[in-house]
Amino acid sequence: MSEKKQPGVWEGFKAFLMRGNVIDLAVAVVIGAAFTNIVNSVVKGIINPLVGAIGTQNLDSYSSCLKPHCTGTGDTATGIRIMWGSVLGATLSFVITAAVVYFLMVLPMSKFLARQAARQKAKEGSQEIIEVSELEVLKEIRDALLAQRGSGNSQN
Repeated sequence: MSEKKQPGVWEGFKAFLMRGNVIDLAVAVVIGAAFTNIVNSVVKGIINPLVGAIGTQNLDSYSSCLKPHCTGTGDTATGIRIMWGSVLGATLSFVITAAVVYFLMVLPMSKFLARQAARQKAKEGSQEIIEVSELEVLKEIRDALLAQRGSGNSQN
């Protein structure tokens, strides 16, 4: 009797890694990490100075005090502070990242896929028209042959 060998852990791991979606995901993570650095630089180099024209350039320094006696900064701060400036900075980073991903990646890809689908549909539509017209021609030939037979039989 022959026993089937169960695939080993190493073979299963290799099969897992060779799947296309795992490789795509790894590439997306690496590009996403590099893209995060770009977005953070844009926020720190452009957005923060624009906000700094109104107030302070560092968004992390914006805060509100829950109790009236907040003093100091950093580790020496007393009181309960709501650090809404850091939330604002993170939100701006997210919005910029989402906008760039949408306008530079998602939108062009969806337009490209829509054009591809329209071309494929047009190609299939023209193929159907050709098939229908061939069918009509064959029916006309059949009818003509039947008409010739009918007229040929009546002459005899």
